[in-house]
Amino acid sequence: MGIMQDLVKATPLTLLPALSRSADANGTGVDVSLLEGMAIAILEAANVSGTTPTLDVKLQESDTSGGTYTDIAGAVFTQVTTVAGIQKIAVEIQQTKKFVRAVFDVGGTSPVYTAGCYLIGQKKYGG
Repeated sequence: MGIMQDLVKATPLTLLPALSRSADANGTGVDVSLLEGMAIAILEAANVSGTTPTLDVKLQESDTSGGTYTDIAGAVFTQVTTVAGIQKIAVEIQQTKKFVRAVFDVGGTSPVYTAGCYLIGQKKYGG
């Protein structure tokens, strides 16, 4: 199957919606059990204000939506400071537990970021 066909069939999921954020945030777990292979997590973030602002973002996994979440090894974005941008990391989705979420850790003095995190993957069985 060609890359264009794969892209057209890609399934986007919201891990944390794009909002103005001035405090830490945990996404609601997203069921990834219908995805296969590699998925791409995307972070879009822009600093709005604050002194020495930082935004650290990682992905976590759990067997149940409301269960205990643990970090997914290697699923960490580069820290965001005052430079806006888009980052991506690859995740072997079949190696994760059923639910995946994004975790935002906002630091600094009065920091505000506009940020969102998404996951794009391929459904099993050519879905």
